[in-house]
Amino acid sequence: CTVIFTRLATRDLHKPISILFCNLAVSDLFTSFSGFWISMLFITNPDITIFGSRDMLAPYSLYTTSILSTIYNLVSIGIERYLAVAESMRTRFRVARNHSIAVVFINWVLAFFLGCLPLMGWNCLHAESNVSVLYSPFCVNYLVFIAMPNVAVAFLVPLFTYLRIIIILRKRKLRMQACGQATGTYRSAETQVARTSISIWLLALVSYAPFLAGVIFDAANQRCHGELYPGVYIFRNCTAMLITLTCLGNPVLYTLRLRALGARLKALRGLWASRVRACAI
Repeated sequence: CTVIFTRLATRDLHKPISILFCNLAVSDLFTSFSGFWISMLFITNPDITIFGSRDMLAPYSLYTTSILSTIYNLVSIGIERYLAVAESMRTRFRVARNHSIAVVFINWVLAFFLGCLPLMGWNCLHAESNVSVLYSPFCVNYLVFIAMPNVAVAFLVPLFTYLRIIIILRKRKLRMQACGQATGTYRSAETQVARTSISIWLLALVSYAPFLAGVIFDAANQRCHGELYPGVYIFRNCTAMLITLTCLGNPVLYTLRLRALGARLKALRGLWASRVRACAI
C-alpha cells in the first residue's frame, strides 16, 4: 500500500516503469488479501482446506490469479529494463505509458482467465479420480497446466533479461576502455545490476520452486488424505507463506534498488551516446 500511494502521489514517478512497479504492488496486495482469506478459512474450519469444498474455489482462484499476475509483472519489468539498456544507435525503442498500460491490461486479463478456470468448471468437486490431495478441490491436471509453464517463465525470462543487461554493460565498458575513457560508472552499474538480478532470481526461486515441487509430488502420488503424513500439509502451508513473503521482498528489490539503478542506467545511455561518436573518430 505504501508503494502504491507513494507512486500515485509523486508526479516525478509517473513513468512507464512506475506503472509496472505500481501494478506489481497491486498484485502483491491481492496475494496478501487472498492469502489472509484462506488463512481465516483454515482457522475457522481446517477440514475444508484439506478435503476441499466449494467455499475454497473462490479464494484459491483469487490467490492463483494474484500469483500469476505477479509473475507476469516480474517478467514485464525485466523485459522493460532490458529494452531500456539495449537501445542502440539504429533502433531506439522507448517504452511509453501506453505500452505499459497495455501490458498491465494484458497481464491481468491473462491472469484472471487462467486463475478463474476452476470457477468456470475446471474443478474436481464431483470427480474423485483426478482431485488434488494438497490443493482440493483443484484438479491435478489444472495445477500442472498452471504451474509448469508459469514457473518456468518466472525463472528463465528474468534470468535471460538481466544476464543480457550485464553482458551489454560489460561490452560497453570494454569499448570505453579501448577508447581510453574512464569506466568506473559502468563497473559500478554492472556490479549493482548483478547484485539486484541475483536477488530477484533467488527470491523467485525460493518462492515458487517449493510450490512447483508440491504440484509434482501431488501429481506423482495418488494417495488418500489419511495416507499422507502431517509434514506434507505443513510443507504445503510453508509454500503459501513463502509466496506471501514475496509480497514484502518485491517492493524492496524493485522500488528501492531499481529506482536508483534506472537513473544510473539513464545516465549511462547519455554518456554512451555522447562519447561513441568521438571514439569512432
